[in-house]
This record gives sequence, structure tokens and C-alpha cells, in this order.
Amino acid sequence: MRGNRGTELPEDFWIPVALDTNNITSLSPFLVPQDHLGGTGIFYSMAAFMFFIFVVGTAINVLTIACTIQYKKLRSHLNYILVNLAMANLLVSGVGSFTACSSFAVRYFIFGPLGCKIEGFLATLGGMVSLWSLAVVAFERWLVICKPLGNFVFKPDHAIACCAITWVFALIASVPPLVGWSRYIPEGLQCSCGPDWYTTNNKYNNETYVMFLFGFCFAVPFATIVFCYSQLLITLKMAAKAQAESASTQKAEREVTRMVVVMVLGFLVCWMPYASFALWVVNNRGQPFDLRLATIPSCLSKASTVYNPIIYILLNKQFRSCMMTMLGMGGGGDEETSSTSSVTEVSKVGPA
Repeated sequence: MRGNRGTELPEDFWIPVALDTNNITSLSPFLVPQDHLGGTGIFYSMAAFMFFIFVVGTAINVLTIACTIQYKKLRSHLNYILVNLAMANLLVSGVGSFTACSSFAVRYFIFGPLGCKIEGFLATLGGMVSLWSLAVVAFERWLVICKPLGNFVFKPDHAIACCAITWVFALIASVPPLVGWSRYIPEGLQCSCGPDWYTTNNKYNNETYVMFLFGFCFAVPFATIVFCYSQLLITLKMAAKAQAESASTQKAEREVTRMVVVMVLGFLVCWMPYASFALWVVNNRGQPFDLRLATIPSCLSKASTVYNPIIYILLNKQFRSCMMTMLGMGGGGDEETSSTSSVTEVSKVGPA
């Protein structure tokens, strides 16, 4: 590791507090416990939380992929996108959450500078695929239910193409820090790695990278989600109004309204803290902030590997039924699909 002698500036990490920088080795998150940033109880609590996310997130997403492989009826265009989401979540939980759990347990990043770059890249890649997959799910629902293209049919080939696009976009977002536009360094309590939000460094152009991520990987997907789901709700309300006497139509409209609210809130819980924190740091250089609080956005994004499957997969009746059958817990394989699928039938009376 460079920058571990005298007052040389470290290339692989950032000194977050004004301590004795004449001995950078004594502060290196790759070499010594970061007890100057928080008590051992905080580190062990975070290790336990990350262990929970790793175990539960890995289990749910592996089960999702296994169910899709075993049950042919799950291989619909929407479910292809949900499997893509599960693969991205699995990458984050299997790499990001496991690495963070191990590092929090010993109170420093034990995998070294190279491990930091690998973990930062893979966790960012998985996170970006997950983020764009949520936007693709919203886009698919808009095309299928609102029918903006008339008789256009969204087929499995289209879903596969959309999944491929999510990985291309994710690579566009996650590769730059490996080639000199920003960098991957320990973040928060220095036990997990991510892009460098913290330093003003003309060599890495961190500020422009942060703004790029905010625009391309937060603002655009969020705008897509809000637009698509708002159009979906308008279509469903018109369908419900046209069938005011139908109790099932009214029930479906209420269910989907709740579902949309939960999906949007889930997206915001996952990504708003991360985006807000990065923008605040970029626009308030030199302002002190608590590294314990800076860890929260990273943990919330990793926790999405649990609550995204709950929202998008476990609340899908067809997926849930197949999972219960696979686990030997009963469940009829002939249950309805999800509420969004049932609403597709309801929306046929709405405007094309």
C-alpha cells in the first residue's frame, strides 16, 4: 500500500479524522482496527446486521433463481426481470454483505486494497443492476397494462434484452473508479468499500463522478419509476371507474395502489440516503460528519437484497406458491400470479 510513510497522502484510503497523520500506518483501515471511529459494540452490531443480511438475502435470492429453474410456468417475461433482480441481489449479498460482516467483526477491512477494489466494484455493479432492474419492472408494467404502444406485445426476448441493458448500464457506472475516474476506498466505518465521495482530488475527479452517478443511476431510474407507476395508477383508476359496480375491480385497484406505494418507498429507502449523503459531502467539503452515520446509507443499500425480494417476489402469489412447494410447505401451484398480473385483465377495459 502506498502512502503509509511520513505525511504522504494515501492512495488507497482516506483519513476521515484529524489524527496523527505522521503515522498513517497506525490509521490504515487495511492494517489496524478502526476503534478511533466508534466503540466495539457498534462494529459488532453492524457485523451481526450484515450477517443477517448475508444469510437471509442469499437464501431468498438463491431460492428465487432455483424456483424459476424448476418451475417452467415461472419463466414469463416479468419473472425474467425478477430473476435478474435476484442475481444482482445475490452479488451484493454474497460479496458486499459477507465482506462487510467479516470486516466489521474484526473492526477493519481485512481484505486489503485489492480486495477493497474488487468488493467495491462488485457491490456497486450488483447495486446498479438492482436499481435499473426496478426501473425495468416499472417500464414493463407500464407497457403491459397501459398499452402506450397499442397492440405491442412485450415478449420474453424483450425482457432478456432489458436485462442485458441493466448490466451494460451497471458496468458503465461501476467500471470508471477502476480506471481512474474516482476510486474505490473504504467508506463509513471503513469496513466496506465504495466510490470515493469524500475527497476533493483533481487526479480522480470525484465530484464529476458523483454527479454522474446521481444523474444517470438515481435521477433517471427514479423518474422512470415515478412516471410509469403514476401512469399505471391513472389507467387503473379509469378502469375501476368504468366498472364501479365490480367489487373485484375495485379491490384490484386498491391492491395495486398499495403495491405501487410500497415499491416507490422501497426504492427511496434503498437509494435516497446514499444519493443524498454523496451530494451533501460533495457540496460541503471540509464540513465534519459522523462516520457512524455515514455507514447507514451503505447498510440500507445492502439491506435491499432482503426487502426487494419481499416486495417484488414473495408478494407475487405464483412465486410464493412455488417456493412453498419447493420447501415442502404445501402451497398450490395453481394459485393466481401476482396482483399486477390480475390487474392486467382489469385494465383491458381501460383506454389503450
